Formats: sequence, structure tokens, C-alpha cells
Amino acid sequence: MPGDNLTRAEAHERKSILETESYQVALDLTTGDEVFRSTSTVTFTATAGTSTFIDAITRTVHSVELNGEQLDPSEVADGTRIQLPNLAEHNVLTVVADHEYTNTGEGLHRFVDPVDGEVYLYSQFEVPDSRRVFAVFEQPDLKATFHFTVTAPQNWVVVSNYPVATRTEAGDAATTVFEPTQPVSSYITAVIAGPYESVHSELVSSDGRTIPLGIYARASLFEYLDADYIFDITRKGFVYYEEQFGVPYPFDKYDQLFVPEFNAGAMENAGAVTFTETYVFRSKVTDAIKERRVVTILHELAHMWFGDLVTMKWWNDLWLNESFAEWASTIATAEATEWTEAWTTFQAMEKSWAYKQDQLPSTHPVVATINDLEDVQVNFDGITYAKGGSVLKQLVAWVGREAFFDGVSAYFQKHAWGNTELKDLLTELETTSGRELGSWSTQWLETAGVNTLRPELEVDADGTITSFAVLQSAADDYPTIRPHRMAIGFYELQDGALTRTHRHELDVDGERTEVPELVGRARPALVLLNDDDLAYAKIRLDEASLAVAIEHLAAIESPLARALVWGAAWDATRDAETPARDYVRLVLNNIATETESTTIRTTLMQLAAVARTYVEPTTRAATIEEVADALWQLAQGAEAGSDAQFQFVQYFANLAATPAHGEVLAGLRDGSITLPGLEIDTDLDWLLLEGLALVGAATGDDIDAALAKDNTSNGQQAATRARAALPDAASKRAIFDHLVSDDSMPNAIVRMTCLGWQHANDPSAFESIVEPYFASLTSIWNDRSYKIAEYLVLGLYPAALANQTLVEATRAWLDANPGIPALRRLVTENLAGVERAIAAQERDARG
Repeated sequence: MPGDNLTRAEAHERKSILETESYQVALDLTTGDEVFRSTSTVTFTATAGTSTFIDAITRTVHSVELNGEQLDPSEVADGTRIQLPNLAEHNVLTVVADHEYTNTGEGLHRFVDPVDGEVYLYSQFEVPDSRRVFAVFEQPDLKATFHFTVTAPQNWVVVSNYPVATRTEAGDAATTVFEPTQPVSSYITAVIAGPYESVHSELVSSDGRTIPLGIYARASLFEYLDADYIFDITRKGFVYYEEQFGVPYPFDKYDQLFVPEFNAGAMENAGAVTFTETYVFRSKVTDAIKERRVVTILHELAHMWFGDLVTMKWWNDLWLNESFAEWASTIATAEATEWTEAWTTFQAMEKSWAYKQDQLPSTHPVVATINDLEDVQVNFDGITYAKGGSVLKQLVAWVGREAFFDGVSAYFQKHAWGNTELKDLLTELETTSGRELGSWSTQWLETAGVNTLRPELEVDADGTITSFAVLQSAADDYPTIRPHRMAIGFYELQDGALTRTHRHELDVDGERTEVPELVGRARPALVLLNDDDLAYAKIRLDEASLAVAIEHLAAIESPLARALVWGAAWDATRDAETPARDYVRLVLNNIATETESTTIRTTLMQLAAVARTYVEPTTRAATIEEVADALWQLAQGAEAGSDAQFQFVQYFANLAATPAHGEVLAGLRDGSITLPGLEIDTDLDWLLLEGLALVGAATGDDIDAALAKDNTSNGQQAATRARAALPDAASKRAIFDHLVSDDSMPNAIVRMTCLGWQHANDPSAFESIVEPYFASLTSIWNDRSYKIAEYLVLGLYPAALANQTLVEATRAWLDANPGIPALRRLVTENLAGVERAIAAQERDARG
């Protein structure tokens, strides 16, 4: 990673002496395959006589002109910054430079479609990568207007944040001039270019404007694009947000572009949102993925107000963007679309992510300390997104829904096109609600850690409750005990169903909260704390309720209540309070009738982790085999063509462990084994082939043959993942060496290779990796881009070993390498996962 960090102190100092007014950025994308020409003209005011720098990650700086004076590039430019001496009160800077295309998903990403050889470009600028495309004061509180001009091959489409003003052709090239933007931060500007195909529509905003809509995808994927559905969700989101926020959509158009090799789910570029191509469904996907796409579409749309119209001053308030969009997209999905169980999905997936992140040594307050750009890079985590969204849900309940939306509306209107801090939002919410929010902020946003709530009850000989209390605990390192608004549900078995028969809502505060209202009631079959998921807290089931849940979880009528019980059982397993094999039994006994796709997906993912790393090691092989056998039986018994059938087959392939499993996978691929309603389409075929590779029943030649039939970018990624899943130690080492030594692989190939490499049933294949992994860490961090480095640091850690040898090696590296906080955070999180697995193994061994 080059020396391109920016500290908060530097950003604060730069902000104190200058204000940006406008950028005119001209890009020439016809200069070859490696670099493009960028001409940036920046107007800004400054304190006369001061000096500063502008950010520009370049290959070559051709000229720097400041206020009519030519500066020598060899003296002022170092490849990451350009020094600007002796500023005037009003300044005009022009920088002409060559910047490099990337294949890492950062800056201006260049992709060549293997299907037709066409080139596709897209920008990704968050956090600090607009400087990879033009000279810029790269910090969110230096907003300006942006006026883009792009010269590209004539057959290309070029999209940016605002509509096209003019397009002129000259020979084989065309120059597109875009209308200037409103004042925005540089990280939400965008340029997307290539022979994208598109479909267009429009809607009428609440202020009467006609807003053009566009959806774009590569030519070779365009046939799979379900544009009508995406337009429908988009329109529903516009109506919902404009009504609830009380502020019309702030931009002039709204394009959604599905782009190749994208690192994230999507990015909220103003008026030109980019999405991962995995949301273009060329094969069958689970309902969980379909719902996730809806949430993502609405998440990015929410950002047009929260993040783009009003932006945080510095990245410590990144949560203001992401937590709000996470909460807003979930409530919009639940209330404005057919996905009415969105809060169940949120509990099953997002809160599970938050609880996991909040128990790592690297946990942090929702409002995090961000000292520099490397800090923020690792801060796109479960705290920023999922915990923040969870506590915002609590805040809405605390101040009242109407007051919350009124406060948000006032916030948007007061700070439109500006930058804010947390206090600015809380001020508006205090005004509309009449509540003091400083103490709430201190407890929920400025402290780290998750509390655990558990019931304590006593009953007499007749089963009548004689005492009931809720106990609250906190981790030793983060001992904050918080107030919680929550409900307690009583569930009884009635006509084969576990039905809620009583609900009591209360405030829980302190380490022990007595609940006298429940005394005198008959003890139910199941006691469920945090019923309806009002609180952000882990919950435990009492011993009798856990026994009922293990046998009858599937009988719980409410999908949200089921998700809470699933989550409680998982948390207890992760925390080594209950044996891992009890969790295996719980899942296999109850997953067959689960109706919520995301709950199935999350639970099966957790089941795989338990079988591979949490059970006592001497039982690992037998447990994996048992789970795979059970998943195949579940698939055979599932409803024909159902989402559950599809997921059971997917995870059977994922956990295949024996030659017999390999025979089933081969039979599914060649058609000699069939399941009613199950089509072996292209992507499922790849998953089956990866399962064959996992059990050593597929060769490199088999993978080559499959790639010859599907030589697309999706096929190439699936092939590299399947190759990396080959189980022998020599193959694992060869993949490791290739990833560490070859810096030419694009981000998607690196990521998928790491996923396949981690896919293993026998951890002994990784024993030879421990020493070279730690030997390579510093060079990986220094020599690769941030995103590639993150993939490698996390993806090549031999976590499957989950033994004391790996713990000691990791601690030794941490002791010897006190620098580079962001890298240490990733390694520390790796270590925490292994230590948790060892504790779970020890608990499982005790039975």
C-alpha cells in the first residue's frame, strides 16, 4: 500500500485555511489500456500566504499551474500529493496528469469482458480514491461543484452524477460534457463508461419535477436484467422516502448501474449508484438474495438524502451515513414492498453480524475514533452498519416515530448541501421530541460492547411463577450496563404450534430487573426475552425453554420469534455456553420447516462453521459427514422447487465430505440423480463442481471443461474458486504462493480464490501455511492496494486449523509488529475467531 494516508489532523488543518468552490475535470479515456489523461481545474479560496497540498495518485504529472504560475512537477509532486505553496485569497489550480486504471475496484476500475472483449470502466471513490482519477482535496467537508467532461470511444456510453449537457463526436471518439453538480463531497462523484446497455423510465418527484431513471448492465449480462422489477422497487422507495423525509429527491436524475468486479454491494454515488453484478440473476438465487437486493436498492436510495445531500464532516461520523441507510432501507422494505418480514431478516442477518463484531477485541463505539484513512477503511463493519441501525431503531421507539421523521426532515432542510456532526442530528431530534438525548448518545453511541440478558425465574410445585427477574451482564472489557426497552413473550404448545399467549413490555435497567407482573402466572413452555426484537442485546433461554426450543423451534408461529430463538442458540454456542453438537441437533431437527429464506441461509452458514471449527476436533469428520447426510435427506424431502430445497442442495455441496457424497453431486450434474423441481442451472452446476473438488472427486481438467462451457467473468470466478477448493496440502500451498506473489490478479479473482481456498473439511492441509502467512503480511500491506491487502490478510489466514499453535504464532506476530494499526486490527480479529473456536471445542468436549 503506497504512502497515501491522510490523517484527521491534516484534514482539519487544510479545512481551516481553504474552501473549495468548483472542479472542472476532463478525462481522456482513449490514451491506452494502462493510463488515462486527467486535467483538473480547481477553484478555491484560502488564507493568503499559506501553503497546503492537493491529493493526486498519479503515474506522471505533466504540469501544475497555480494562479498562472507553472510549478515544476518534479519538485511539488510525489505521486500521491502535490504541494501548493504561497496561496492567494482566490486560487485557480490546473493539474494535467496520467492516472492508472486499476483492477482492484478502487479508483477507475478497468474490466475486459471475456465474452466479447469489450472494455467496461467504473469509478469507486469511497473512501479516498477520487484522487486516483483527478487532483482533489480528498476529504468530505471540502464540498464543491463538479463539472465532468469525458472523451471516450464513440460506441461507449458515459454516465456521471448529473445529466448530459452536450455530446460531440470526432472520428472514433466522442466527448460528453455533463451538467455541473450541486456542492457535493468528492467521494460520491462518479464516472462509468463502456458499451453498457440500458433501459430508461421516469417518475414525478413530490415537487413536480420529472426525474429520469436509468438501469445499466454489460451487454453480455443485459438479457438477465429484470429492469421492470428494479424500477418498481425504486419508485416505491422514492414515494416512501419523499413522504417520510418531507424533502424532495435532491438530484436531477437517478441511474442504477450494475458493474463488474465490484468490491461491495453498492455505492451511493449521487444520481449514479453502482451495484455489484451479483444482483443480475443469470441463474436461480435464493429468496434471501432477492430480498437483499431490494434492501440494497433502498439503502442506496436513502443515501441520496443521508450522506449525499447532507454529509458527515469527517469519517468518525461514517455511521451517520451507513446506520441511517441500514435502518431506513429496512423499514422501507417492510412497509413499502412485498418483503414485509424485513425486520426478521434484519434480526437474522444484520444483528447477528453486529453481535459478532461487537464481541471482537477491535469493537468500537458506533461513533468511532478515526485518526486517518486507514482507520476508516477497516471501519465498514458490523458496528457501523448493523449495530448503528439497531440502535437507531431503538431511538425511533424512544423519541416516537413521528417526532423522529420530523427531526430528520428538519435536519435535511437545515443542512442541505452541507456537512454535519452527530450533535446536529440530535439537536433536531431533541427539538421535535422534547427528549434529552445526550445521555442516550453516551450510552449507545459512545460506548462499545453488547449486553446479555437472561431470565431468572422460580416456580412452585404447581408450575406457578413465584419470582421472575431479567439479569443483565456485560463483557469485562466493556462493562457498560444499559437501559433496554424490551418485551417478554410467553409461548405455549397449542394444537402443535408454539403460540404466544402473553406479552409483557418493560424497561430493563441495571444488572437485575425484577418483573413482579409475571409472578403468579403459570410457567409457559417457552420464555422469550426481547420478544419482537425491540432491544439491541444478546439473549439467553433458560434451561427448560432451551429444551423446548431444541425439540419444537419449528413450531413457533412467528418468523421473528423463531429468528430470535435461532439467534439465541447461535450466540450461546459461539460463547461456549452450550455444546456445539447441541446446536447441530437443534438445526437438523428444526430447519426443514423454516419459512424465512434469510433465516435458513444464515442458520446453514452457521451450521457449517460449527461443524468445521466448533465441535470437538476428534468428532469433526463424523459431524461434517452427519450434517451433509442430513442436508441431502432434507433436500429430498423438501417441497419441489422450493427455496428450502435449493438451499439444502447448496449446503450439501458445501459440506460434502465422502465418496458417497461425491457420487450424489456427480449424479446431480450428469442428470442420473434428480430432485423434483430442481434445475441444475449454470451457477448451481459450479457449486456442485466445487463440492466435487472439495472431496477430491474433481480435477483441474474437470474445472477446465466447465469453464470452456461458461467462459464468462462469472465462470472464471467460479472456476478459480473451485480450483482453490482442491483439498490436498500441495494444492493449498500452491494457491497461497500464487496469491502472494502475483499482483496482477483482479479483485474479484483474488476474493473468489480466497473463498475457495478457505473451503476445506480437513484443516491439516493448512499446517504448512502458518509460517509463510506471517512472513508475508508486511509486504502484502505495503505493496498491495487496501482492498486487495484486506482480502489476502483475512482470506489467507489458516483459520481452519483453530488450534493453539496458530494462536501462539499469531500472538508472536502481533508482539513483533506494533505498528500499522489497521493491519493489526485485521490480524487481531483473525486471532479472536480462533480463540473463540478453541473455547467452543473445549465446551463441546465436556458435553
